[in-house]
Amino acid sequence: MSPFLPDDVKIRALRDELPATGAGIYLNAGTCGPMPRESARAMAEVAERELTVGRAHLAAYEELLVRMDETRGALAAVLTTSVDRVALMGSTTEGMSVAIWAIDWREGDRAVTTSHEHPGLMGSLAMVRDRRGVIVDTVDIGDGDDDDRTLAAIESALLRRPRLLAFSHVLWSTGAVLPARRLVELAHAHGVPVAIDGAQAAGAIPVEADLIGAEFYATSGQKWLLGPEGTGALAVSERALSWAEPTFAGFFSTATPYAAGREALWADARRFEPAGFHKPSVAALARSVGWLSMHVGLPWAYERAARLASETAERLSRIPGVRLVTPRPNMGTLVTFRIAGWTPEVALDELGRRIFLIARPIPGMAAIRLSVGCWNTEDEIGRVVDAVAELARHTPETLPRHPSLTVIDAGER
Repeated sequence: MSPFLPDDVKIRALRDELPATGAGIYLNAGTCGPMPRESARAMAEVAERELTVGRAHLAAYEELLVRMDETRGALAAVLTTSVDRVALMGSTTEGMSVAIWAIDWREGDRAVTTSHEHPGLMGSLAMVRDRRGVIVDTVDIGDGDDDDRTLAAIESALLRRPRLLAFSHVLWSTGAVLPARRLVELAHAHGVPVAIDGAQAAGAIPVEADLIGAEFYATSGQKWLLGPEGTGALAVSERALSWAEPTFAGFFSTATPYAAGREALWADARRFEPAGFHKPSVAALARSVGWLSMHVGLPWAYERAARLASETAERLSRIPGVRLVTPRPNMGTLVTFRIAGWTPEVALDELGRRIFLIARPIPGMAAIRLSVGCWNTEDEIGRVVDAVAELARHTPETLPRHPSLTVIDAGER
């Protein structure tokens, strides 16, 4: 796709390659992004070959290794790191688990995190708490709207000499972009390694893992990178590779086939890949990331998504009865808000009926989250804003409900 195409032409071509954008107003890439046609084709081609030719011959194994290499390379380009520092994962959650369990925890050790973390991060911290007696300090950073407050709160916790700082680059709840590099520098000044959850960052905003400097940076393949579910990555810094050891190891973790033990592990990030992967999904993830990087163009995608998200936040903030949760100065591509008098579930149901909105609620915050992507249009944003304004003028009791759309399968009688 030429970078010189007018935006309206480029958007039409882009959306044609993302068929799910025609199923509704697609504002939920923070859960799963729309998959490109060519990624689905790549997945189908590999699956068909496995069905008709088989998977048990040596060539199939060698092809898997090639596919894994391609995918690491594509991910390294997006994460702005070296390919030898990228390990393939099944999700951000798996990557954060690998990072957290790389610490040789002892009873009474401390870990520091923030008050807005996803269960994908908190789950593993809870396990080291419950199984190893680790103290988890959860720091209140408000909505992530004030970098100075965030830095001061984290530094106070770092004075208690934790063994790990773990936080999200972009908060999944409020959409705030945390000052990742400054937090890493602060942690390192106290001798503390860092693991970052980048699920809502990679593919949505520019990520420079090497510049950020965290020991571990995990991300998902199915969200902003538009790949299949069950895919992800973990970028491991050169510093961490000098000491971090995997909790799990297997055939794919070792440079020496059929060997086991520390001396057999890969010297690079591949040591954290204990097992093989679903080849169709690996092929599709490489295709999605490559499509974003080379066909769409990441700088263009970042700029457009950021601009649309900022416009969405601005317009929503001007609606009486709507409270914007996402901090404007610190925002990326997520827009979180509340509508007075409406629960997010009821509001989303009504918005789905009226404008076919695809979005999600944020549990515990009574809020709605929109994930704005480069594939969205100004017209879609306008329709969302107008529909939210209509809800805000009413209550669930006073607004006439729209009928739901019933999809009848062609096979039904």
